[in-house]
Amino acid sequence: MPPLPSPAEPSPSTASTVAAPPIVRAAVVGDLPAVAAILEPYVTGTAVTFDEQAPDVAAWRQRLVDLDARGLPFLVAEVDGAVVGYAYAAPWRPKAAYRYTVEDTIYLAPAAQGRGVGSLLMTALLEACTRAGVRQVVAVVADDPAAAGSLPLHRRFGFEVAGVLRDVGVKHGRSVSTTLLQRTLA
Repeated sequence: MPPLPSPAEPSPSTASTVAAPPIVRAAVVGDLPAVAAILEPYVTGTAVTFDEQAPDVAAWRQRLVDLDARGLPFLVAEVDGAVVGYAYAAPWRPKAAYRYTVEDTIYLAPAAQGRGVGSLLMTALLEACTRAGVRQVVAVVADDPAAAGSLPLHRRFGFEVAGVLRDVGVKHGRSVSTTLLQRTLA
């Protein structure tokens, strides 16, 4: 994934360089300001996410509570006490027949890109999904230069392209397509 422009004033949680080996662990409420700060430049400067407004910490808290109640993983990667990336698995669709299928989400701070943090998060996320009884993991990757690392990451972990949805989103004044990838766990 190419580096994103740095926010005007980087927060301490995302400004550090990646030096020590990352630790992947379950997210806690105290991580959510860093999680919000990681996503914000993707929302404002790219079409990687179709969010048009960055979720605030309260929205992240609700997501954490919801995923926890469903038994689904929400993980962070931490280096020297700073959160440098996160990953979670959320329900793919709301209908009951989809209950064993999730969509994965992984985002990294610019300093963590290209350093193996995404692979560590993906490994831990897939293991946690397996423990949670998930059978299928779907990834939705936007056709945006900032998402260039996402397709190779998913392919390295056995995801296969399931299709392309053309021009399904409009962000920053342009139509954006998405590639759907899928991996079977069980």
